[in-house]
Amino acid sequence: MTTTTPPPAQPPSPELPPGWTSSGAFADDVPALHALLVRHEMAARGRSGAPLGDVEADVAGTGAASRRHQVLRDAAGEIRGWATAWDRAAGRTIVAVVVDPQTEPADADLAGPALYALVADDAVRVAHERELASTQLDAGAFADDERQHRWLAVAGYGHVRTWWQMSRPVRPEEGQQGAFPAPKEGVVVRLVEQEAPGARPSEGDLRAVHDVLEESFTDHFNYHEESFDEFVERQRENPGHRWDHWWLAELVDGDAAQPAGALVGEVSPGGDGADGSYVSYLGVLRSARGRGVAKSLLQAIIADAASRGRDRVGLEVDATSPTGAERLYTSMGFETAYVTESWHRDLPVT
Repeated sequence: MTTTTPPPAQPPSPELPPGWTSSGAFADDVPALHALLVRHEMAARGRSGAPLGDVEADVAGTGAASRRHQVLRDAAGEIRGWATAWDRAAGRTIVAVVVDPQTEPADADLAGPALYALVADDAVRVAHERELASTQLDAGAFADDERQHRWLAVAGYGHVRTWWQMSRPVRPEEGQQGAFPAPKEGVVVRLVEQEAPGARPSEGDLRAVHDVLEESFTDHFNYHEESFDEFVERQRENPGHRWDHWWLAELVDGDAAQPAGALVGEVSPGGDGADGSYVSYLGVLRSARGRGVAKSLLQAIIADAASRGRDRVGLEVDATSPTGAERLYTSMGFETAYVTESWHRDLPVT
């Protein structure tokens, strides 16, 4: 006879502003949730880059299966708050909380902590399904958003890292043959192999990218191991995902080629302007560092962006990176556009 562990007990409901209610998110909510996210970003950093398609994918599309949503509505039924728990990897849940900046401060100071409490419940359920004893809640905030910082502290989070969100303009001529010097001797950079445009790349190349990134990031902050299947599926959930934005760098000795670095890029929608490209992952094996592999991979995505008529390439870098990656990015023309923070809370599954 087999027995099953009961699900976690329901905690008390958090206090909401008078007349407010909480519920899940539905496809019909997407336009209002997108408008809420735009208002939040405009208030926090002066501009918004949130595409409607990304919100739709997270709530009702390709990313919905790995995310749980909580929505707060005021007494008039208007959406004023939104929280997401994203099952990012075993032992790690990404948390996002947004409260309408037009909300009265007293109501906002109830809504913010309430959303963090609700999303923690969802994270516990995710960890329980994975049969974990605990999980890390990984929340983000803009560096200048003191309101969000206050709610995070109340919810038991601590500030653990700062990130520079960098961007580099792309010039049309950079898409022409020979715009960048060839990689150093013995280094070859190529796109992953595809049988046809848009087709899934070869299994060997996909596994090579995954293996390079896993090994490259083991000494990076907050590394969590991710299986090959989870990694590939998570990339496919991303609305900006394109197979022809994946590059491999190899060290070639005679006829033998060994993977040494990998870059996974994506489309970054431009709203009313031109699209850009974004570096989701860039990793180089420790044994290959110092041979210009990372620089050659970045030049590949810049040249590709220029050939597609895009106007920028963006990326994120740890402000305290042990590899000094920011020096490479700065030398290649990247500049910090804005700054974000990571806040963590370790949550037992009881």
